[in-house]
Amino acid sequence: MNAKKMANYASNAKAQELWKTLYLCAKESDTRRFHALYDKIYRPDILWDAWQRVKRRKGSGGVDEQTLEDIMAYGEKNFLNELYLELKDKKYHPQPVLRTYIPKGDGKKQRPLGIPTIKDRVVQMATKLVIEPIFEADFQECSLWLSSKTKCTPSHR
Repeated sequence: MNAKKMANYASNAKAQELWKTLYLCAKESDTRRFHALYDKIYRPDILWDAWQRVKRRKGSGGVDEQTLEDIMAYGEKNFLNELYLELKDKKYHPQPVLRTYIPKGDGKKQRPLGIPTIKDRVVQMATKLVIEPIFEADFQECSLWLSSKTKCTPSHR
């Protein structure tokens, strides 16, 4: 792969292969430690999948005021290529979080809400995609998971 340009991955087959490998390695040994995961975060297929997930969830931009529409107008591949190079060259630094307040259920009080930049959300999602299969391997059948209705529910695996 050219060091200045990210590869073009349209499918996430390679990403799924990585997830399966990480999961199986973690499941195989309780004492296994994963020391070198940073290079997995900026893999083009992982960044592409992370971008697709962030884009699907929509949301507003952070302190840089960059929107999803801005990124799509600029070019998704250009955006991801720049992010790839920042991560690879270890020049990526997260931006401050935009603080805003939203009303609580009672309508009287407000709670703080932090909105990261879209670039930071992509990096966070890529990180989640890489470490999730490792932690998922340790998930017990009797464990509780947080449902979309924010109450603990027994797992149904």
